[in-house]
Amino acid sequence: MWIDILQILFGIIVGGVIGFFISRMYMMKYIKANPPINEQMIKVMMAQMGRTPSQKQVNQVMKAMSKYM
Repeated sequence: MWIDILQILFGIIVGGVIGFFISRMYMMKYIKANPPINEQMIKVMMAQMGRTPSQKQVNQVMKAMSKYM
C-alpha cells in the first residue's frame, strides 16, 4: 500500500523534473534560433525615442542583450 503511493509520488516528481529540463532545453534552442530582438528592431526602437542610432550603439545594445540570453 505505502510502497505503491511512494512509487506514484516518485514517478510524478521524476516526470516533473525531466519535463522541466526538456522544456527548458527546447526553449533555449528556440530562442537561439529565433532571437526575440534584432538590429532592425533596436534601430526602430531608438528612432521612436527620438534618437538616430549609430551602428556602434546598435552593436552595444545587441551585445548587452546576448549576454542575458
